[in-house]
Amino acid sequence: MASIKAFFDKLSPAAKLPRFGQKVSPEILEQLFPIRNLSEEIRQSFASENHVELIDSGTTLFTIDSPADCAIYLIFGSIQFTDPNGRSYTIEEGSAQAKFPICSGSKHTTTAVAQSDIGILRVSLKIMSSRNRFQHKALPIPENQRDNRLLALFADHYQNHELEIPSLPEVAIKLRNAIQKDVNLDVAVNIIQLDPVISAKLIEVANCPLYLTLVPAKNCLEAVNRIGLNATRNLVVALSLKQIFKSKSSLVKDRLEKLWKQSLYLSALCHVLAASSQQAKPEDALLAGLVCDIGSIPFLNFVANLPEEFINEAEIKQALPVVVGPVSATVLNEWQFSEEFIDVALNSRNWYQNLGDVLSLTDIVVLSRLHALIGKKATNELPSIAAIPAASKLKGMALSPENTLAILHDAKNKIHEALAIFSR
Repeated sequence: MASIKAFFDKLSPAAKLPRFGQKVSPEILEQLFPIRNLSEEIRQSFASENHVELIDSGTTLFTIDSPADCAIYLIFGSIQFTDPNGRSYTIEEGSAQAKFPICSGSKHTTTAVAQSDIGILRVSLKIMSSRNRFQHKALPIPENQRDNRLLALFADHYQNHELEIPSLPEVAIKLRNAIQKDVNLDVAVNIIQLDPVISAKLIEVANCPLYLTLVPAKNCLEAVNRIGLNATRNLVVALSLKQIFKSKSSLVKDRLEKLWKQSLYLSALCHVLAASSQQAKPEDALLAGLVCDIGSIPFLNFVANLPEEFINEAEIKQALPVVVGPVSATVLNEWQFSEEFIDVALNSRNWYQNLGDVLSLTDIVVLSRLHALIGKKATNELPSIAAIPAASKLKGMALSPENTLAILHDAKNKIHEALAIFSR
């Protein structure tokens, strides 16, 4: 497919720079995320009515903390961005970053100045976010996976309510039921101590660098008293989940171990980000990061039970991104998790999800997931972390131009300590 730059190169000089410019073409829209996911009919209609807006070199497009009423794409030219720390970076036409909106939140997290004469496209913020809601309905199979036999088999299995839901660990169920009955601290501790491994790990968590304390917790009661009863409930679920990420099948064993490690890292990032922003409960964020991909487990167990001739590595890899969101939501719904956690499962892969101006658990997981992918995934598949809606909701935290959250980088020791505790 021709690049945006190549498309404009075909235009005459007069056509390139009218003040309220050339109509945006369907070819350009096909390259822009997430507009490219809209139907061809919608893109054609949009192209027939909208024009590229021309901006003079040196013009300030927006400033830090100014409100945003639209999402903006750079169509041609170059723009310099300056973050709250005074560091600058540039996005140029035709680059991977130009395929994503340069801003899409409720407020701007950088200052943007045109380095040359530029063409931009403004779109409604509403077009950026299509949120999923939980419904146990047929799994949508993408057009390019119609011949994925494995996905088709699992979709029928899921739609017919034949999914095997992993059991939530007994100590977690007992503790949740007890807390719902407003039991006191001593009763909760007695339940936790029924599982000596969980009890010991809870003490270890209470003493790790994630919690600022001078006096170490010596027993389970002191640990729960320090962390808090509701936070303890979430930590007990998190600490007991490792047993679910296991299988006797050699086919899926390695995949589940890899998924556990990825989930641990994501949950640690979520905890640190929530604690640093002070806009969400850290233990809620930790649990959200740990369970948001839990739907991979029923899918992989389904695959492990198929005849060998049905198992195809390429089809497994293609199918996982399709099934993980809705199946994770189904598992969490069966486990009676709150709507907030189910929303994380459904929408934490949607960079442009946006439920409101308040930082949500889904926002925290989205930011942490994007941070975790940087350096591991091709940059042309990832937006700038400063340009997604979730970034504009952080208070008192600066985003670095290298697409990473400085606060997470500074918290490496805390993250590794938490990972060590959960991994043992």
